[in-house]
Amino acid sequence: MTAPTGATPTTPATPTTPPDPDTPVTRVLVANRGEIARRVFATCRREGIGTVAVFSDADAESPHVAEADAAVRLPGLSSAETYLRGDLVIDAARRAGADAIHPGYGFLSENAEFARAVQDAGLVWIGPPVKAIEIMGSKVESKAMMRDAGVPVLDRLDPATVADADLPVLVKASAGGGGRGMRVVRDLASLPGEIEGAAREALSAFGDATVFCERYLETGRHIEVQVMADRHGTVWAVGERECSIQRRHQKVIEEAPSPLVERTPGMRERLFEAARAATTAIDYEGAGTVEFLADERGEFYFLETNTRLQVEHPVTECTTGLDLVSLQLHVAAGGALPAEPPPTTGHAIEVRLYAEDPARDWQPQSGTLHEVDLGSAVRFDVPASGAAGAGGAGSAEGLRVDSGVESGSVVGVHYDPMLAKVIAVAPTRRRAAALLASAMERAVLVGLRTNRDLLVRVLRHPAFLAGDTDTAFFTTHGLAALARPLVAGDELRLSALAAALAEAAGRRAAAPVGRSLPSGWRNLPSVPRRTAYTVDGEDVVVEYRLGRDGLVTDLDDCALVRGDARSVVLDHGGVRRTFTVIVHGSQVAVHSSLGPVALERRPRFVDPSATVAAGSLVAPMPGSVVRLGVAVGDRVTAGQPIVWLEAMKMEHTVTAPADGVVTELAVSVGQQVEVDAVLAVVAEPDSAATDSAATDSAATDTPTTDTAESREGEKS
Repeated sequence: MTAPTGATPTTPATPTTPPDPDTPVTRVLVANRGEIARRVFATCRREGIGTVAVFSDADAESPHVAEADAAVRLPGLSSAETYLRGDLVIDAARRAGADAIHPGYGFLSENAEFARAVQDAGLVWIGPPVKAIEIMGSKVESKAMMRDAGVPVLDRLDPATVADADLPVLVKASAGGGGRGMRVVRDLASLPGEIEGAAREALSAFGDATVFCERYLETGRHIEVQVMADRHGTVWAVGERECSIQRRHQKVIEEAPSPLVERTPGMRERLFEAARAATTAIDYEGAGTVEFLADERGEFYFLETNTRLQVEHPVTECTTGLDLVSLQLHVAAGGALPAEPPPTTGHAIEVRLYAEDPARDWQPQSGTLHEVDLGSAVRFDVPASGAAGAGGAGSAEGLRVDSGVESGSVVGVHYDPMLAKVIAVAPTRRRAAALLASAMERAVLVGLRTNRDLLVRVLRHPAFLAGDTDTAFFTTHGLAALARPLVAGDELRLSALAAALAEAAGRRAAAPVGRSLPSGWRNLPSVPRRTAYTVDGEDVVVEYRLGRDGLVTDLDDCALVRGDARSVVLDHGGVRRTFTVIVHGSQVAVHSSLGPVALERRPRFVDPSATVAAGSLVAPMPGSVVRLGVAVGDRVTAGQPIVWLEAMKMEHTVTAPADGVVTELAVSVGQQVEVDAVLAVVAEPDSAATDSAATDSAATDTPTTDTAESREGEKS
């Protein structure tokens, strides 16, 4: 199904002659933001190439802007105003003296018209030929070509002819990497609405609202092959990656090599042959990825070819020693590849650290990331070779971090909420998983809720360690269990006690008088001090006294060894532990050998102005209202969509918490709203507004937020 196409980059009115492809590149503009811009800059610095950043108003303080040799502002906030404006990007390259443009991934990276405009402007395009982008940019056309090339494919379905027998089906965006606007449909009645929603998301992310349908496989293995080709006829299949751990069809954990391929005789050879055939069929040049959906028997079907670098490219780099960005620069300048790619050694696993709440339908988060410390990992590079092991002598071992944020960064609502990619490489898969889980558990993250606990639980899950991963992993093993906090019960209370003691010590240290006195100390018996926190909406109350006999608390056999505002040492049951406490406003992070704990200090007194009317539906995040499903006076049923919000390139549906009548609709289409803003009020049916008992009952129900089926937008 085709919907109107959005604005596309404009070609310069007076095209110039493209540069000599063998001319060395001296200054590269990265037409992207965040982590991928920093990744390209890192290679350019190593190779003595100058760098240019572009940035929206929302990204003015982004680390990628500070790291570039020069930066050019793109006025505006949304992608459509800034990073999707090819004419502005090309003008920025001219103004900053760049002679090449690297598109990164997402945004304009797979936009053939933009690639053509770059070359017409006399700049080197660090990407594949325009014709290859055009063919692969349409998933409809690309599947037909792959079928002709002998690559197995899933048949495309016409939305107008989809029948019950075809269900479930997948609605997919034809343009754009990763397929923002991906929806699973299991009911024919919902198909038109899902197509409309998918088209809106695709238009917002890529400027093209074209979508189509195909048969949906409930379970499967997402396997992809990294390819690299030069203009001299050499085509590499540079190892495979498995990306089966996904949420809403968006990759969360990737690894190389694939456990399925490793244990299936002959599968790697067939995969590589299909990937090379697909690459050759479109006369491809540069880095690309051929994606397949496989079953447990090793049979696979072509999904798409991404004509760019992938988010998960570091796992390939860490198992081959290659710098794929360097190879992109080399091939774009006309360089030739060796006849064969290097062999793969060891195993690498990558996790995507997101600002989101998995337990609440993956709700994205925004705000200030006060502190982030991912340990002593290398940045944007392959860790040094480790000792000989099962992966072979000289296999790399260690941690790598590719991140677009630093301490103090603000995560807004306009772009993808990925904070960082953390990669572990080791001689064996189990060793890489253990190294990565430990690193994630020890990471300092203060200010935003993240998916860190979920990542650690997956990496340590028996099914994951056995290589039993498919696209239904979260459904099979229970998202609620995997997303629960790493620390609970008495261990949580012990961490909260350490937080309370550290906060008290901090207040004492800042007191104008009596700083030398122990915090909370009393000469005579007194009532316990009481500090209340919340963790995932649950109250954790700490009560303690500090007196002549030391710490007195309701935790059995617990003693305070020493403590200050940043560090508290407690002896509990004869086991001594150090708790590091980091406080930012009401947010308190506690790190110890028990695991990380994120606490929110409850205020002693509630501000009446902060309360909302009973039955209010509030915005779960800042965003833009894209659609209203009701009017004032309408009767609604529990779960009925009321308001659609767009935030971080995804649609989020706010639904009615119970049956009732819409008594207030506080927003309009196009309006920007902040988190917790009242969107609408639903009163119970046949109840008077003055019936406080009924109203209070309605207020106890929290509006649910259903996140539309989606895949990564800026990247896949």
